[in-house]
Parts: sequence; C-alpha cells; structure tokens
Amino acid sequence: MPKKPWKLITSSRDNSYRVFSIRTDRAISPRNGIEYEFYVLESAPWVNVIPLTPDDHVIMVRQYRHGIRDFTLEIPGGLVEEDDTPEQAAWRELREETGYSAKTMVSLGFVHPNPAIQNNKCYTYLAQGAYKVGSQAQDGAEDIEVLVYPLKEIPRLIKEGEITHSLVIVAFYRLFMEFLA
Repeated sequence: MPKKPWKLITSSRDNSYRVFSIRTDRAISPRNGIEYEFYVLESAPWVNVIPLTPDDHVIMVRQYRHGIRDFTLEIPGGLVEEDDTPEQAAWRELREETGYSAKTMVSLGFVHPNPAIQNNKCYTYLAQGAYKVGSQAQDGAEDIEVLVYPLKEIPRLIKEGEITHSLVIVAFYRLFMEFLA
C-alpha cells in the first residue's frame, strides 16, 4: 500500500544561525492520525568539488571542524550563496579554498545530507584539469591546508579512516561508480 504524505498543521522558523535556521513543524501522521512535532535545520544548498589534475591527482583540503573538534581530510566545498548557482559556487569554493581553477566543471549530481532533519541538498562537481592559479582566499573562520593525493589512493584513505566526512565519501562514490565506471 503506497504511503501518504503527512498533513502539515503549522510551521514556524526559530532563530537564524548564519549557516542554518531551525524550523518547527507540526504534522499529522496519515497512519494513526496523531500530531507530532519535528525540528528541521534549514540551510542553503551545499557544494563539494573533486579537483582532478591532468595527471590524476586530487586536490584536497585539511581543516579543523568544530563539530568533532578535530581535523578532517576533505575536498573543497561550502554554501551555495543566494545569487549563485551550484556550479558557480563550485568554481568559487575551488578557487577560494585551494588557489586552483580547472578546465571544466562537471556535475556528478546531488544528495540530501540528512533528510530526517535537514531540508537542503549537497551538489557534487568534478573539476577536470585542475591547475594552480594563485593563493587561497580564505575567510577569517577558515584555516585550510591544501594537500595533493593520487586518485588511486582515495579508496585506501577512505578504508583506513583518513577520509571520514560522509559527504566527501559520497562524492567519491559518485565519481568512481557513476563517472569513471
């Protein structure tokens, strides 16, 4: 039997916290008719970029993440700003975080980071032919180290727990399974 959507009773927005706001929804279960309250983190879309050099090396970034109070090995990425398309944000984040540009930017699709509590999408792009164009242009809250790894090492880095950021792992999944297959 097909599931029915929940009927929304009320929806209100709480405070905004720069990169997200909190929305409270009350909805009725179509299965049992009972009202429930849900909390949703509303955020602009995100973008991730896999910068791949002509000799099959990936430009990566290591940065401190306050949520886990530790460093993570990632690919460049960030928020899609209000006037940007996801592709424009991909070009900007690549340049700002790494000092690189690329010959082409190819979409690898999007995922919903956590649809249980978030409303946004995370787009992934492959920046083909990545090349250095200058220095990084980090904002004041960023402290990013640029690192270069052979593409063939990425599965090992994931397997051994060097890459643990779920959206980065999904991005590489998209690259390996859907683009390079």
